[in-house]
Amino acid sequence: MKKKKGMGLLAKQSAAGWVWLTPATILIAVMSFFPMVRAFIMSLKTGSSANLVWQEPLFNNYVRMFSDKVFLRSVGNTFIYLAIQVPIMLILAILLAQLLNNKDLKFRGLFRTCVFLPCATSLVSYALIFKSLFATQGLINTILVNLHIISENYNFLGNAFSAKVIIIIALIWRWTGYNMVFYLAGLQNIEYSVYEAAKIDGATGLQTFFRITVPLLKPTIIMTFIMSINGTLQLFDESVNLTNGGPANATITMSHYIYNNSFGESTTNFGYACAMSFFVFVLVAILSLINMKVGDTRD
Repeated sequence: MKKKKGMGLLAKQSAAGWVWLTPATILIAVMSFFPMVRAFIMSLKTGSSANLVWQEPLFNNYVRMFSDKVFLRSVGNTFIYLAIQVPIMLILAILLAQLLNNKDLKFRGLFRTCVFLPCATSLVSYALIFKSLFATQGLINTILVNLHIISENYNFLGNAFSAKVIIIIALIWRWTGYNMVFYLAGLQNIEYSVYEAAKIDGATGLQTFFRITVPLLKPTIIMTFIMSINGTLQLFDESVNLTNGGPANATITMSHYIYNNSFGESTTNFGYACAMSFFVFVLVAILSLINMKVGDTRD
């Protein structure tokens, strides 16, 4: 008896998988990888958008970055925001998630909504709200003067240090609730019996948190850390809408400076802007890779 020729079960499953993956793969290639290749080619050119010519030497835009004082300052500013804001934000998000995951807490849904609401606010709107709050004649100055904490109105956004602090506060306010949602989802996948067993064994709250919660949330922590790195290195709205990069470029970010070179100045240089964009891309890739390698505990 002849065996029927045809695809086996595994082959059919593999073929079905490729059928479903192909449209997404094509879209990613067209919408992401093709523009990346085009941007890299453009980063090797100079001139206006209508008259781009090849650089001589070819990688001159990349060499120019490291002698550009404004760009170097934007890199430093961005890493200050990254080093301060991201750890504080993620720690707060984990603590809030742990608190709001308590099954005995009343009005948990209300509290969760309140913490998440800032994330639902428009990026431009919330930046303008913070700008008005910390304006020289704004609410914060009024409160501080009335409480006699300061004797006269202070120009928060006109001072380099305080302007950076306000941007960090705004970022923490905006994104803590967003990351809290991921931690809540991770906590809800941890069996409550694990905590009950720890309690029976005499573990304190801190011991339970650091020896059970944090290790079991490690994949989620790594994911949120990578997303936060990616988002902070591309920080744009706060620099533009809160301080406009001032005073004297003291708060400007890399994305803001890239925008200025692309659209914000009288003489545009798309080639140089593309080179800086690729520098940001490499930074994101390297930091994400390091984070994944450090967090990978597999043998």
